Amino acid sequence: MYSRLLITGLPKKWLNLRLWLLIIPLYLAGCETVGYYAQAAAGQWRILSGRQPIEKVINEPGTSEQLQQQLQLVLQIRAYAAEVLQLPVGDAYNAYVQLDDTYPIWNVLAAPEFSLEPKRWCYPIAGCASYRGYFRKSAAEAKANQLRGQGYDVYLGAVPAYSTLGWFNDPILSSFVNWPQERLAGLLFHELAHRRVYISGDTQFNESFATAVSEIALPGWLSSQGLVSSAAQARAETLSVRQLMAAARSQLQTVYQSSQPDDLKREQKARVLSRLRQCYRKLSANWPNPARYQNYIEKTNNATLALAAEYESQVPAFKQLYLDSGSWEAFYNAAQRLGDLSKVNREERLRQLGDEYRRSNSEIKQGGLDEMRCILRD
Repeated sequence: MYSRLLITGLPKKWLNLRLWLLIIPLYLAGCETVGYYAQAAAGQWRILSGRQPIEKVINEPGTSEQLQQQLQLVLQIRAYAAEVLQLPVGDAYNAYVQLDDTYPIWNVLAAPEFSLEPKRWCYPIAGCASYRGYFRKSAAEAKANQLRGQGYDVYLGAVPAYSTLGWFNDPILSSFVNWPQERLAGLLFHELAHRRVYISGDTQFNESFATAVSEIALPGWLSSQGLVSSAAQARAETLSVRQLMAAARSQLQTVYQSSQPDDLKREQKARVLSRLRQCYRKLSANWPNPARYQNYIEKTNNATLALAAEYESQVPAFKQLYLDSGSWEAFYNAAQRLGDLSKVNREERLRQLGDEYRRSNSEIKQGGLDEMRCILRD
């Protein structure tokens, strides 16, 4: 949502001025738009002005040993992303910011009571997206309550990290710096992928692409570090939850597209969501950490199901595209060519790729059947 006019290396007063100049034309669009972009500019400025070079932080006497180790790890991940994954790392994630709050941003997502199509908001540069981000939790809560009052299903979630798509050199934040190695690497691979391929106005494409890059890259990174980890188990759990939510979406689509009265739709919706929670408890009973997705599942509604679709539904298609491409650079170029297609043609090609990947992946086929049977059971 920020312009390339904001040039790294400018004196702080000029960077601040350019941030505010960006929102001046938006005053013509109404009070809510003005307020929203004002808080976005102020929030982004607070983060940018708090950046400290990683090397400086590592060498400061007061830096804890844990933070030193984690920042050293970040430098290794950055190098791997640039050299092996051929991502445009540049100066991204070479600075650190200690936040005043636990999280930098809170996202609000919304969907109608009987629809899995998320409400969309449109932004300069980034195009339209299915979320509204706020740098203050109170502002996000106010927006969420407003949308609930209008009859929407709403999801309000804390966001530990985000990408400005290369408009700024994004820093490492205290909200995620201490994550376990595989989770930290996966996050940075995801966010850096947005800097390589980004299609304005297509959240599903962008998030599925970045998720696929992260999931494809992570095993290689762990292997390069000589790590024996629980990554395989975590991937299996993620796949199971992904398929469970897809099964619930499929069942709800049938309900919402029917001509039955709203009261009956409401009753059937509640039953499907209840079964979703029951199925999760059954599937996760023997996991090392059954509560891993518990809070998310308990809050599931149309908005969260739409969010899961945005981040995950096209991941199999991009994995197949990677297999067909044979190298990272060829994969990125192929993804960009897909993005250049019309939305209709792009989605059709992604559907074909996803079907091909599922046909050749027995784990996905069997898992999908298991989750669907659980959701559909009486």
